[in-house]
Amino acid sequence: MLQVAREFIRRAFQEQIGQSQHPRSSQPIKTPTALPELPELQLAGIITSVGVTLDNGGGVTLPSLSDIFEAVRVDFERRNALRDETLRRSRELIRFCSLSIRATHRREWAEASQLLETARQTATQMMADLAGYPDLYFAGYTQDALKELAEAYIVNALVQGQSLPSPDHLHIEYPAYLNGLGEAMGELRRYILDLIRSGKAAEAEPLLEIMDDIYSQLVTVDYPDAITGGLRRTTDMVRSVLERTRGDLTIAVRQDQMQAALAALEKRLDVSSAGEAPA
Repeated sequence: MLQVAREFIRRAFQEQIGQSQHPRSSQPIKTPTALPELPELQLAGIITSVGVTLDNGGGVTLPSLSDIFEAVRVDFERRNALRDETLRRSRELIRFCSLSIRATHRREWAEASQLLETARQTATQMMADLAGYPDLYFAGYTQDALKELAEAYIVNALVQGQSLPSPDHLHIEYPAYLNGLGEAMGELRRYILDLIRSGKAAEAEPLLEIMDDIYSQLVTVDYPDAITGGLRRTTDMVRSVLERTRGDLTIAVRQDQMQAALAALEKRLDVSSAGEAPA
């Protein structure tokens, strides 16, 4: 196609200036029979500037300025409509994830699983619609919604003692997954505090170990924020949450140990008092 365009440019030059004479010479201007190699965009600019239209016989017809802008408007309208729909779906996805996390904290496992499945279907549809639009897929609102999906799945798995779902299994980009993993530690702290208030501090210790392991891995991901999606800030948050949770759980465990020691001492005193009672 470019060769055809070059040939028409050569003909146009011949028609426009090939037969004209230089004002200071009686000799006609020689038109080159071959044009230098030009990039496609530059070639298109030359074609437009000289007003060459390639007819059907030549095989190429350049669009007019109005045609170009009409095509641009059609594309922008399509992208804008898709953006609005993605924003709606992202809000819907975040809502399902929040409801699932709430059900997980209440140990309503069936409802939590159902909400997770609904959230996953919403995410799948959203990603399918954005398949040909990487600018919208990697936009902040899209990746934030997928991060919430990762967080909901991770919290549900850790609380029930299940294996972590992988980012490939969830079809989530690595930065969104890692940030969701970090934010899940905040929900895990909340679950641990609920266990402590229920007098089940011993059940919280394995979860604290998981938090420690996850932080130990997150801190090794030392790459620019442009690659990790701001993971450094998330990791700093995890460290703060981990240390506060460790302190709260340590105090709770020591209190339980003290109560157990006092109960044992009270029992021994009761036995001793009963043995010394007069016949």
